[in-house]
Amino acid sequence: MNIIKAIDRRLEEVLLFLFSTVMVSVIFIQVVMRVSGNSLSWSEELARYCFIWLVYIGISYGVKKQRHIKVEAGLLLLNDKGKLIASMLANVIFLIFCFFVMYYGYDIANQLLGFGQQSPALHLPMGLVYMATPIGFALTAIRLIQNLYNQFKMLTGKKEVEIEDEKDRILKQEGEDES
Repeated sequence: MNIIKAIDRRLEEVLLFLFSTVMVSVIFIQVVMRVSGNSLSWSEELARYCFIWLVYIGISYGVKKQRHIKVEAGLLLLNDKGKLIASMLANVIFLIFCFFVMYYGYDIANQLLGFGQQSPALHLPMGLVYMATPIGFALTAIRLIQNLYNQFKMLTGKKEVEIEDEKDRILKQEGEDES
């Protein structure tokens, strides 16, 4: 059970760290090689594919930390319960979008795997590169379901209401900076 909790707590962070480390390292090596008069044919391609995976895993991380892009102007007019309901509605809509992208993203990636198309330099199956979309959105859907579960517990009074908008985060941060 501790392993599952550790994966739940750190999965995105570990993946983001690995992909960004590989991407930065490969780009650095490529720059050094070009300065010395040589060039690596595969480095740009690997960096690009790491970046693609980084973006889709980053969506899940943003949802996990509840820091994804949203318009909060309307939330400023609502009380805590209204903010909670609006946030839940937004998460349900986002979850529906995730299922849509997962379904069609998997279909496209699976077709590319079936065609056997490979990347030019690394000769990786392109279906694996395209699999970033359904996997990233599957992780995002899991995080949205976790958020909705917690929000439902808050709505039913089984958990303390913790709705923080950007204004609250800024005020909290300014208070910590002054301390």
